[in-house]
Amino acid sequence: MPRLRILYNHRTRARDGQSVHIDELIGAFRDQGHAVEICGPTRIDAMQEGPERRLLPKSLYELAELAYSGIELVQLLHAARRVRPDFIYQRANVHMLGALWASRILGIPLFLEVNAPLAKERGKTNGFAWPALARWSEQYLWRRADRLLPVTRVLAQELIDTGVPAQRITVIANGVNPARFARQDRQAAKRAIGLGAAPVLGFIGYVRKWHGLEQVIDLLARDDRLADAHLIVVGDGPAKAELKARAQQRGVENRVFFTGVVVRDDVARIAAAFDIALQPDVTAYASPLKLFEYMALGHAIVAPDTANIREVLTDGENALLFSPGNFDAFADAVGRLAADPVLRQRLGAAAARDITSKDRTWAGNARTIECLLTELRQPPSSAAVLVATADPA
Repeated sequence: MPRLRILYNHRTRARDGQSVHIDELIGAFRDQGHAVEICGPTRIDAMQEGPERRLLPKSLYELAELAYSGIELVQLLHAARRVRPDFIYQRANVHMLGALWASRILGIPLFLEVNAPLAKERGKTNGFAWPALARWSEQYLWRRADRLLPVTRVLAQELIDTGVPAQRITVIANGVNPARFARQDRQAAKRAIGLGAAPVLGFIGYVRKWHGLEQVIDLLARDDRLADAHLIVVGDGPAKAELKARAQQRGVENRVFFTGVVVRDDVARIAAAFDIALQPDVTAYASPLKLFEYMALGHAIVAPDTANIREVLTDGENALLFSPGNFDAFADAVGRLAADPVLRQRLGAAAARDITSKDRTWAGNARTIECLLTELRQPPSSAAVLVATADPA
């Protein structure tokens, strides 16, 4: 008999980093003997768009999102009759209230994973026809979930600022599957993809303009320390065409490679060739999935010196951090690593040790969630407060 029965609810359609988080956490739950029933949409390629977005005007689409909560409620209650869940685990979204209603009807806890303040994020990128409705639905859910699991302390503070009690918040950063991202022989990985001994800069992820990869291409073109270096971008995205054009304009198109979408098991095989792993820019509240993958692979990492990054990386210990938005500082960090293989080795080894010593894994996240449920079930007088942060050491 399974140890826990979990009803997992999400609205993620794209096969991208969000999908990785969902699949890996569900896999970790199941590996630990828990039963997971999934209530969510069919996945589509990250570069595609669902027909409902194309066909409906923005105002109707947003109302349809909220109305869909009623359909989700029916789906969740139907699933609950089959599996008799111990709790509902939901990846938060705006206009997504069905799991909250189901948890109250069933009398079981709702655990809410919060990856971003989506009303704010979507409002900036796409805009809302009904911005007040988006803020209301998001904060209504935040304030009523039994346990909130933001991915960074920065994001946790945003929840607190909207009125969520701090004692209901536990920070659980993203993680990695060490079996999938085990350290490999770097030179062998380079040879396998047709590269020699020259330095390889690398990036994993869905390629958007804000990631700052254009400055990496500029750096390849102008920095003598990188005269023979290559850049590999593992992934696809809307910024790829512009970046390829920029590489051609700068005369480095033969040293810049875009893999496009690759199957999950091939990501580590290609990324193992990186000498220097890049996070040129970051959203202030995010827990970048790629950081943990870089760390597990034992890469020397260059990333912005922001509060959320400092929850995971320490300058000079397991990465080099640069002042955000300072291209010269970024270039200096990359150039320094390109010229110093001993430093690369030291930083990469420290990063890999952190994955193990601080259990920055999906399995560790699943264990933390199990502990939180145990705590929630205890009588209030004896319940201990468990605070899991991105740096439990």
